[in-house]
This record gives sequence, C-alpha cells and structure tokens, in this order.
Amino acid sequence: MIEIESAGITDIGKKRKGNEDALFLDDALGLYLVADGMGGHRAGEIASQLVVQTISEYILKSKSNGGEVNNLDRGLSLEANRLLSGIRLSNKVVHAASLDNDACRGMGSTISAAYFTEGTLIVANVGDSPIYLIRDGQIKMLSVLHTVLAEQAAMNPGNAEKLGLEFRHVLTRAMGTEESVRADIYELPCFKDDILVISSDGLSDKASPEEILRLVIQNGLDTACKRLVNLANDRGGDDNVTTIVLKVKTIKHTRLNLSRLKAIVGRYFSRYFSSRK
Repeated sequence: MIEIESAGITDIGKKRKGNEDALFLDDALGLYLVADGMGGHRAGEIASQLVVQTISEYILKSKSNGGEVNNLDRGLSLEANRLLSGIRLSNKVVHAASLDNDACRGMGSTISAAYFTEGTLIVANVGDSPIYLIRDGQIKMLSVLHTVLAEQAAMNPGNAEKLGLEFRHVLTRAMGTEESVRADIYELPCFKDDILVISSDGLSDKASPEEILRLVIQNGLDTACKRLVNLANDRGGDDNVTTIVLKVKTIKHTRLNLSRLKAIVGRYFSRYFSSRK
C-alpha cells in the first residue's frame, strides 16, 4: 500500500477575469488531476470542471464496484486502462456538451492525471499541462507536450526554432474538441519520497523546472504550492495558475503485486534506454 500526502491550489492570476483551471486531489483514491480549460465566455471553465468531475467519478465508481473497463489495451495494466477509459469518457462528455450549447461550441480542456496503484504510478495527459517527477534531487517531466512547437521540436529542431513563441500554446490535442482523443500514458515504479508536481501552463510559463524543484525541496507541500503561485503572479500572472504537489510518504509492496511490479520495472527501463538512443 502507498501513503501519499498532497496539497493543491488554483488562482485566477493577475490578468484574467475568470478561472478556467480545475483540480482534483484525493489521497485515499490516489488520484490527482489538473485541467486547463479553453473556449468562449465561461466555456473553458465548464470544460475543465466537466473533465475533472467525469474522470474522478468514473475512477471512484469503477474501482469501488469492480466495474468493467471497456476497450482494454493488453499492453497496459488494468489500472492504466481504467484511467484511460475515464479520460475517453470525459472527452465524450465535453464534446457532447459543446454541441448541445452554442455558448460552449468549440470548448475544450487539457488534462494531466496521476494515479497511484500498489507500487506504481500512472501518468496520463492531453495538452500542455506538465507533470514533473522529483526524485533523488532531480526533476524530470513525465508528461508529453501536445503543442505545435513541442511536436515540431521533436521532429525537426531546426524548423522549430523558426516558429514564434506563440506556437508553444497552440494545442495539437485537447479534451472535447473532437469526438475521440488520444492520451499519452506511462506507468512506472514509484518509491518513498518521490514528489510529483502537476500544474497548468500558468505556472510552467513563468517558472523553470529548476525553480520549481528548488521551491518544492525547500518548503512543505502547502507552502510550496503557495510560493509557486506567488512566483507566477509576481512575474505577471498572465494566466490562471494551478498546481498540485504530492509526496509518497510510505510504500509497502505486497507479495501479490511483486511480479507485476517487476514487469513494469522492465518496461520502464526499456523505455528509458530507448529514449536515450
């Protein structure tokens, strides 16, 4: 079993009239969500709230009643499939809502999710809300940025340099804008004292990973959240700012999950070494 401690905060920032970010955190469930909405008048706020509400309710009901998970990906664990199913369902909910109401037409949202099982961490995302892992004093982004600039940089770094900075916020994937969505998902072993930081781009646009690392390491969880938001606002606060900081306090692997954990460790190192080629 895993014991997790967490804190989260969302702030309107200095320039926006409303807050289109939404967050969810539940240590008992082991689920943490940040969504950054987009759209017309209040539509972004509606989209982000629908996303976190639908995913959290789906995970809770599915886990508590052992409900079936549809469209199983045999390459993923049951829990990873459960999270993926929740994301797909929430995409359908947002898309349907956007078609039913002219004021919500075209609305969408990002989603970044962290979901803990007995010994592993599953992260999934759509959009550009980052998920950082802090381990052994180092910080690494686990999520994949779905923006024109990030994807161009991955394919052709030279051409990416020619694009303006405005393309760093042009999403190539978002929740609810299409009938279906593809999330990036990743399961890896977790360890005692691992720290995750999940945020909207209102923070990552204003603070470097190294600055985030320093503030989180030097402060308790609640204080770290407040200081991260204050840093973004002190640097202009151009967008809504949301952050969740969580820490793995204790972890105990049971005999039943050891073989599964070994398989995940193998996949983790295969992905690690392939990414370094």
